[in-house]
Amino acid sequence: MVNLKTYIVEDSPVIRENLIATLEEMVPLEVVGTAEDESSAVFWLNHHAQQCDLVIIDIFLKGGSGLGVLRSTVHARGRCKLVVFSNYATPDMRRKCLELGADKVFDKSNEIDALINYCERLAAGGSGDTHHGDLI
Repeated sequence: MVNLKTYIVEDSPVIRENLIATLEEMVPLEVVGTAEDESSAVFWLNHHAQQCDLVIIDIFLKGGSGLGVLRSTVHARGRCKLVVFSNYATPDMRRKCLELGADKVFDKSNEIDALINYCERLAAGGSGDTHHGDLI
């Protein structure tokens, strides 16, 4: 397994820190950066996407949105996987995120285990693919 270099786009400091702690404890993962708004995330990803394996993106941010991050970085992402992790993972929102280039969409309220499993598979060299996070 390799350390999964991960960039997190989440505006809530509490959620961001808990997510980092949980992922670093459960998965061979290294957080290489964070952003709490769309413009910071887009800037970093457009200049450093080749330095990460995974980007975890919330929909609602302090400025802009996760949809804007997806829209602006999907072409610059290289091999980096884009995953949405949001409380607003409705069927319509999942569809929109996948249309904008997200690889997976996970609901914060009940799919943290699925996100962890996805990250474990990526760290093990797999594609991370399962039906979790897909359009239902």
